[in-house]
Amino acid sequence: MKDIDKLRHSCAHLLAAAVVSLWPEAKPAIGPVIDNGFYYDFDLPQPISNKDLAKIEKQMRKIAPTWAGFEKQKISYSQAQEFFKDNPYKLELINELKKDKQPITVYKSSDFVDLCRGGHIDNPNKQLKYFKLLSVAGAYWRGDENNKMLTRIYGTCFFNQDDLDDYLRQLDEAQKRDHKKLGPQLDLFLFSPLVGAGLPLWTPKGTLVRNLLDEYVWQLRQAKGYQKVTIPHLTKKDLYEKSGHWQKFADELFKIKTREKHLFVLKPMNCPHHTQIYAHHKRSYKDLPQRYAETTMVYRDEQSGELAGLTRVRCITQDDSHVFCRFNQVKQEFLNIWQIVDIFYKSFGFKLSLRLSFHDPDHFENYLGTPELWQKAEADIEKIAQSQDNSFTVAKGEAAFYGPKVDFIAIDSLNRQWQVATIQLDINMPERFDLFCINEKGEKERIVMIHAAIMGSIERFIGVLIEHLAGALPTWLSPEQIWVTPIGREHLDYAVKVNNHLVEKGFRSLLNQEGSLGRRLRNFQKEKVPYAIIIGNQEMTNNTVSIRNRQGNQTNQVKLDDFINRLDQEIASKKLELSW
Repeated sequence: MKDIDKLRHSCAHLLAAAVVSLWPEAKPAIGPVIDNGFYYDFDLPQPISNKDLAKIEKQMRKIAPTWAGFEKQKISYSQAQEFFKDNPYKLELINELKKDKQPITVYKSSDFVDLCRGGHIDNPNKQLKYFKLLSVAGAYWRGDENNKMLTRIYGTCFFNQDDLDDYLRQLDEAQKRDHKKLGPQLDLFLFSPLVGAGLPLWTPKGTLVRNLLDEYVWQLRQAKGYQKVTIPHLTKKDLYEKSGHWQKFADELFKIKTREKHLFVLKPMNCPHHTQIYAHHKRSYKDLPQRYAETTMVYRDEQSGELAGLTRVRCITQDDSHVFCRFNQVKQEFLNIWQIVDIFYKSFGFKLSLRLSFHDPDHFENYLGTPELWQKAEADIEKIAQSQDNSFTVAKGEAAFYGPKVDFIAIDSLNRQWQVATIQLDINMPERFDLFCINEKGEKERIVMIHAAIMGSIERFIGVLIEHLAGALPTWLSPEQIWVTPIGREHLDYAVKVNNHLVEKGFRSLLNQEGSLGRRLRNFQKEKVPYAIIIGNQEMTNNTVSIRNRQGNQTNQVKLDDFINRLDQEIASKKLELSW
């Protein structure tokens, strides 16, 4: 465990101690470390809100100086059950540890004792100073909506005040950029309680953004020889039994029983369908690679407590692709996809890092295939990664159940990390579906399958992109690119003429004439429109326009054709913004 994680884990203990001292009937559940902080779940005797955080934080600061350290005690199962007899959550954990024959340890700080595996700082009375409680939320015990709803308190902790202040400033900026606020404000998407949680509805503006992104990915794929395919949104249970998905994910599938008592499911992924397109007739080695691409929705029965705006939904639009090829073609196909990923994410100013997601050899029961197949596949992926000018980390246990993968991690403008594109090498699906080609000797040769998604989930990518760019989408992607703004009524005819010309040239231009000039310009910036064309006396006289960008910078007396040429250049190059 890293030192910062030990610090935050220790702070979670401190939070639990403070809550129990304020509400003696409180029952602490679990308090893990998470990215940038920690949380603790409680069964409380009364509801609390964010208004109570200051009181809890004050109590934490009162207790912290009394904690000289964390005293470890190894106790028996019966001792643990007796000590935590009034806490059903700790008892459930103790019983699981007993079943798995794991030792029971508790840690004592002053008079507070908690069930814990360990990982703490040495001097809590000196080190637990720079913390902040952030929010209160509801969370089902163990993430299961059939269990009781607990109260979750989030917090963060650092080794010094400067790091804490920097993080809180970043958090404040992140809240301003929250896609759940900006998306509806920009009229891109909405959620309806009548439709259901995790099922976003896309407005005309939002649909345009989705389509433009998808078209961009398709342009990049088409240049690499991909072909579009189309599959239905449901399938018989049989397909997923053969692929192995049913055994692994049966509880996460939306199931449909027909009038004839057949069991169908809404597809949670596309790869098994695509295998059937490949297998519908024999393939020569000369036909390979076969590259299929499809943007389509998949459906997963996510628990309500795990849904989060666009970043965790129940209907996921995947820009999916599958390559069916020979083993000696894997490297080139990986590199082709890699190039697409690099071009796409550079267009939005993301920095990328790499993670090789491999299997966990200690829990091979979670994967399809044999250890030998996995070792070969992972060795091949590592060689490909080493051939590129990128550093990477290896994450054991993060592989898909059917094969290892390369995960691309996008680092946004607030230095947050998001797992985005993925390339997965699948040596198991071809085995399960008996996929082969006829080689040079006229013999059957087992092929390999490559799964790849560039955005991954279009919903999630748009959520990340909105926050990365604070809603200021690049001109090529903006639903409205230009607002033509006459200063007064006497300038309207010329403004109409300019707007019509821009529309004829294919730009998404609107006439901005309602309300005062100040209000119209404020709305222009609020709506994150890339450019406003200002029309006044001088512009009419000189047959020119004045250009204002959404940052408020203005260039006066520009010939309209010059502006159009510059705009064409900006859109064609997919640049974030062209300086004026």
